[in-house]
Amino acid sequence: MTATELGRALRRWRDRVSPETAGLPSGGHRRAAGLRREELALLAGISVDYITRLEQGRAANPSGQVVEALARALRLSPDERAYLFRLAELVPPGPDVVPAYITPSVQRLLDRLVDTPVGVSDAAMTLLVANPMYAALMGDPSGLRGFERNGVWRNFMGVPSRVRHTPEELQAFEAGMVAELRATAARYPADHQLRRLIAELRSHSKRFAELWDAGVVGRLQASRKTIEHPQVGLLTLDCDLLRVEENDLHILVYSAEPGTEAAEKLDLISVVGTQSLAENG
Repeated sequence: MTATELGRALRRWRDRVSPETAGLPSGGHRRAAGLRREELALLAGISVDYITRLEQGRAANPSGQVVEALARALRLSPDERAYLFRLAELVPPGPDVVPAYITPSVQRLLDRLVDTPVGVSDAAMTLLVANPMYAALMGDPSGLRGFERNGVWRNFMGVPSRVRHTPEELQAFEAGMVAELRATAARYPADHQLRRLIAELRSHSKRFAELWDAGVVGRLQASRKTIEHPQVGLLTLDCDLLRVEENDLHILVYSAEPGTEAAEKLDLISVVGTQSLAENG
């Protein structure tokens, strides 16, 4: 019964979200106005096969991470999100867990910033959602899973990045990330996933362990960042970190001063998207 209702609910919610609302192209013949399964899978970072099995009642116990991703992609209200967790026989995350819920108001803000690279992360700096301009500027994050989506993990584990720091900038950035993560851990001491992230970083990154054991405190500050894009080269952008205190979300926004070379390159990136200039002729 629960599995059947879970599938019905997912289909209902999928049918009411138009591709335009979700920032997807709506071209071609469509039998329904809502999202296709393939589109929901893309937005949620889940396989089409798994969504099909959930809707058909052949899979009944999705993880909390999957439920949260579906709630974001389907733009569920707080009550609908809680209902989805109950259908999955899960308890919605409580106040002792790092929030990963993007409110409708924040989602509307993202919808309006289509020409601006924007990414939303939780308080532990795990990327929750990124718009197409962010993907075009920083690299497509849709295939990242687990700790791969965490900015602290990626930085200290040496994952390749398009951001270029001077040695002084890198030191300040690393200290800021550790300080931010420490503050988050203090607010959510019962979050097991966060504790595991910190333990893994301390075990595998000497630099992280040094900063953590040094007890650095504070907040990650906004800054200007130099990015090396594979098609347009180097561009330096303002990087503003906006905090949604009520839901403990971080909104990262990249912008350039109008009329500058960086603004021209950002406009070009919006045309190129995630494809290469060679592919676009």
